[in-house]
Amino acid sequence: MTSEFIPMTKEDMAERGWEQLDFLFVSGDAYVDHPSFGPAIICRLLENLGWRVGIIAQPDWRSTTDFKALGKPRLAVLVSAGNLDSMLNKFTAAKKYRSTDNYSPGGEAGKRPERATIVYCNRIREQWKNVPIIIGGIEASLRRFAHYDYWSDSVRRSILVDSRADMLIYGMGEKQIKDLAGQLDAGLNISDIQNIRGTCYPVASLNNTWDYVETPDYRTVSTDKTAFAEAFKIQYLEQDSIRGKTTVQKHGEVYVVQNPPALPLTTLEMDEIYDLPYQRTYHPVYQQAGGVPAIQEVKFSLVSHRGCYGACSFCAIVSHQGRIIQSRSQQSLIREAKILTKMPDFKGYIHDVGGPTANFRLPACSEQAERGTCRTKQCLYPEPCKNLSTDHSDYLSLLRALRQLPGVKKVFIRSGLRYDYLLADENSEFLQELCQHHVSGQLKVAPEHVSTKVTRLMGKSGKNVFLKFAAAFKKMNSVLQKEQYLVPYFMSSHPGADLKEAVELAEFLKELNYHPEQVQDFIPSPGSLSTCMYYTGLQPLTGEKVYVAKDPHEKKLQRALLQFRDPKNYHLVLEALTKAGRQDLIGFGPHCLIRPKRHNTTPDSTIPKQRTLPPMRNKSGELKNTQPRKT
Repeated sequence: MTSEFIPMTKEDMAERGWEQLDFLFVSGDAYVDHPSFGPAIICRLLENLGWRVGIIAQPDWRSTTDFKALGKPRLAVLVSAGNLDSMLNKFTAAKKYRSTDNYSPGGEAGKRPERATIVYCNRIREQWKNVPIIIGGIEASLRRFAHYDYWSDSVRRSILVDSRADMLIYGMGEKQIKDLAGQLDAGLNISDIQNIRGTCYPVASLNNTWDYVETPDYRTVSTDKTAFAEAFKIQYLEQDSIRGKTTVQKHGEVYVVQNPPALPLTTLEMDEIYDLPYQRTYHPVYQQAGGVPAIQEVKFSLVSHRGCYGACSFCAIVSHQGRIIQSRSQQSLIREAKILTKMPDFKGYIHDVGGPTANFRLPACSEQAERGTCRTKQCLYPEPCKNLSTDHSDYLSLLRALRQLPGVKKVFIRSGLRYDYLLADENSEFLQELCQHHVSGQLKVAPEHVSTKVTRLMGKSGKNVFLKFAAAFKKMNSVLQKEQYLVPYFMSSHPGADLKEAVELAEFLKELNYHPEQVQDFIPSPGSLSTCMYYTGLQPLTGEKVYVAKDPHEKKLQRALLQFRDPKNYHLVLEALTKAGRQDLIGFGPHCLIRPKRHNTTPDSTIPKQRTLPPMRNKSGELKNTQPRKT
C-alpha cells in the first residue's frame, strides 16, 4: 500500500486527510524507504515527531511543475541531491558520463541535473519567493565552503551562496532538523535561527558572531592555492563536535558562518532512528521500471555505527560523519535483523554488519567524549595510538548473537575492515571467527598503495602491515582448512604518485601474482584532504609540496601499470616503463612485467596468461558478490 510510504502525490496526502504539508523534501534520488538512504531517515524522523512531510523524488528540473505538485509547505522545503554528490554520480574520473545511475528507477542515467542542489533550489525559489529553503545531504555537506570542483577545474563558491538557500545542514542531520523544525513552528524567522550546531547560514556582517575563526575569503582562495590550503586546514581542524569552533568565510558581501558540528548521537538516539517504520524497499511507483538498483547492496545489511577515525586522506567521511564513532545497541541491531528474516525474499544471508569501517564499533578512546578528537594526531597513523582501544569483543558478541537468530544461515562482513586495527588487537579471536564465519570466500581490504611516499600522504599503513595481515589471514585459513582469498583494492594517481610509484605498485602486484580486475582512479571529490592536495600541490596540514598527476595520459599510464597483464594495456605499459627508465622490467625474466614486442607479433601473444580465480558460490549455489566497492 502506498499509504505506508511517505506521501508522494496529492492523493497520498488526501488519504491521510492532509491539505498542506509542514515540510516538503525534494530529493535527487528515487524514493527508497530504507535507513541507508538519507531522505528516508529525515522524512521518517519528521513524521515520527508529528510533522506532515511529503517527498518529491527526481523532479523534472526543466520547469516548476513537479516542484509544486504537493503544494507550498507551511514551514520549509528541504533539498538534497541524494546519497551521492550529483557530479560524482554523473561523471567518471575521466569526466565521462556514467551510463547508469543506481539511485534511479531501472538504473537509468539522466534523471537528475548536474549540481542538483543548486538547480532544485533555483526552481523552488522561482515558484515560491519566501518559503525557507534548507539544503543538506552529502553534496551540500561537502561543498559548504569555497571548494575545488574537479569537473569544472575551478574553485567554486559555497553551495549555500550559489543555491540561495537560507540554511545548510551538514553531517547526518537528525539533531539539526529536529531543532530547526521546532523553532520554525514556534514562529521564528529562518534568518533569526543561528544557534543550531551542524548548520551553516549566510549573514551580511559578523556583529552578532563571536568566538570564531575566519578563513581566507572566497576571492583569495579562488586565485591563491596557498590560501586555499590554509582555509582547508582551518576547516579540517575545526571539524570536531567537542572542541571545534565556529568557522567563517567571506563570499563577496556575504559571510558563510558554520556553527560547530552537531554533538554525536547517543546510542538511544541512534536506536530510535533505526527503529522507525521503514518499508525497506523502493516505492511501488518504480516497480514497472524494474525497481531501484541501489537497494540491492543494502537491503539485507545492518548499519551498526557511524563515523570513522581511520581518517584516510581521500575519504570525506571525516567532514560528513566525523571521527567519533556513534553506535547502535546490540538489541536494536537484533530487532532489525529479525525484521529482515521475516521478509519474503530473505534467503538466510545478512550481507553486512558495519559502517564506514566495519570493525570500528566503539569510540577510539574514552577521552574523546570529553576532549574530542586529537587536533593534530591520527588514531592509527603512522602507528596505532597508545590510547587506542583495540578490543573487538563487543563486535564479536554482536556477530555471535546475529548468527544464532532463527532463519539466519550466514552473516557476512562486506563494508571493509581496517586490518591494521585488527592486528593491533593482540587477541586473535576476532580474526579466527572472521575467517570461520564471516568471509564469503573473498575478503575485501584496501591497502590502496604500497609506496611509502603515497601511503604517508593517504594516511594509510604501509606495505609491510598489509603483508603481515595477509600472512595472518592465510595462516588462519590454513588452520581452519578453508580456501579463502584476500581481494585488495588499489588506487592509481593519488597525489604523491608518479610513474615511479606506479611501477613500484605494479612490481608488488607481480610478486603477489595478483591481477586486479578493478582499479580505482583517484577522483578529487569535494571535501577531502587529498582533493586539497590535488588542487594546490600542497599537503595542507604540513605545507609539504606534493607531486600531482593531472595529465589525463599520465593517469592512463598509471592505471595501465596496475593492470599490466591485460593485453590491451601492453603499449601503455611499454610507454610507462620506458618513461620511468625501467626497461629492466621489459623482458623474459621472472620479475619482468611485459615481454619485448617482437616483429610481426601482436602484443596479445607477448603477455603471459593471467591467473584467475574460479567463480565463488555460496551454499545456496548463488554467485557471491563481486560488485565494486562503494565510493
